[in-house]
Amino acid sequence: MGNHIDKLAHLSYAEVPTAEPSGTDAEDEGARIGVSYIFSTDDDDTSADDRTDDKTPPPHELECVVFHTTACVYERRAHDLRAHSAETLVTKFVPGDVVEFVAAGQSPHWAVYIGDFQVVHLHRAEVKCGSVMDAGRGRRCRIVNQLYKYEPLSAAAVVRNATEHVGVKERELSWRNSECFAAWCKFGRREFKVGGELRIGKQPYKLKLLLDGKQVQELEFQSLDDAVMERRRRDRVLNEPEAQS
Repeated sequence: MGNHIDKLAHLSYAEVPTAEPSGTDAEDEGARIGVSYIFSTDDDDTSADDRTDDKTPPPHELECVVFHTTACVYERRAHDLRAHSAETLVTKFVPGDVVEFVAAGQSPHWAVYIGDFQVVHLHRAEVKCGSVMDAGRGRRCRIVNQLYKYEPLSAAAVVRNATEHVGVKERELSWRNSECFAAWCKFGRREFKVGGELRIGKQPYKLKLLLDGKQVQELEFQSLDDAVMERRRRDRVLNEPEAQS
């Protein structure tokens, strides 16, 4: 990333919270938070899951990195963006895998594979269990175990976390979207839950976005939950058909 940037600039401002635009995925409803913007660099690299290949070009999504103070907690590079049909990839899933479904104009949808072609996922304010095909609804998918850098739980614990919450809905929910739910099942970290982190004025999370393959924009957040919401909003906007015309 850093090789694309010749100089460092700084810009910060407070953004008045606004509601998400209409027509978005119901699981991502909520207000945006104030952020400060800093242009910076990053040169780290990681490997994609070895069950993917190079046959499918990546969708129109931003490469990005999330740091908590100085520790990298999430990283998505170009080689992580390859997506495949669910029919093709489902034979490679193993229980405990986290799967991401992607499509133009939609927020990414995450699910936990529990075996026998079944997944558990948070959809429309309810944790549901169903087939991979039903959860995917024709969207392409990828295995995303490697994106978050936390130590994963055992496969059995991941499956147990997911299945024990099937049927939980609405006010009983502790997660703002499907990604936070699936990531909590995978890593068991309170950061993925609503209110899991104290908001005391500090902004320890930094979301770095590679814009147009050239410039890195850095946004600061009080919680991982907020950083996830903003990144998902960016994905949805960039994947809208008019954004690609």
